[in-house]
Amino acid sequence: MQVTLKLFASLATYLPPNKKNGIEAEIEVADGSSIGDMIKLYNIPSKSAHLVMVNGVYIKPDQRDQYVLKDKDALAICPPVAGG
Repeated sequence: MQVTLKLFASLATYLPPNKKNGIEAEIEVADGSSIGDMIKLYNIPSKSAHLVMVNGVYIKPDQRDQYVLKDKDALAICPPVAGG
């Protein structure tokens, strides 16, 4: 199945080479893959996966390993942000 992976800010460096717009890539995902599987597969540091959304809906940290992605889902991951 196909999923859009969007990685923002410093996480964009973890995208595969076929990225577009510098922040997203269409990826092939095995049926039954979870958000946690994608974080591990792309070597995204778990502490950097601060804000995780699927199709614009926030997924809590304790639900990420159980949340199974579906065809055409958009998985967005943002790192922690600090400012002042």
